[in-house]
Amino acid sequence: MGIIGWIILGALAGWIASILTRNNAKMGAFANIVVGIIGAFIGGFVVNLLGGQGITGFNLWSLIVAVIGATILLAIINLLSGKR
Repeated sequence: MGIIGWIILGALAGWIASILTRNNAKMGAFANIVVGIIGAFIGGFVVNLLGGQGITGFNLWSLIVAVIGATILLAIINLLSGKR
């Protein structure tokens, strides 16, 4: 997957995760992209630990994995910042 694919996947995953964790109002497009890309790595690691496939390209499964990782990342950030 190329850099444009990572940016698009990261933006979608970060945006969905920010809605799920109620951080959408304070996050911009750049933050969504960064959270989504980092979340893709976290999600891929977690899914691989559970015996599944991580990021497999630009498809629905990769988006789900990235959203899982981005949600984990935002939940950790919320816990460390003291917000619910």
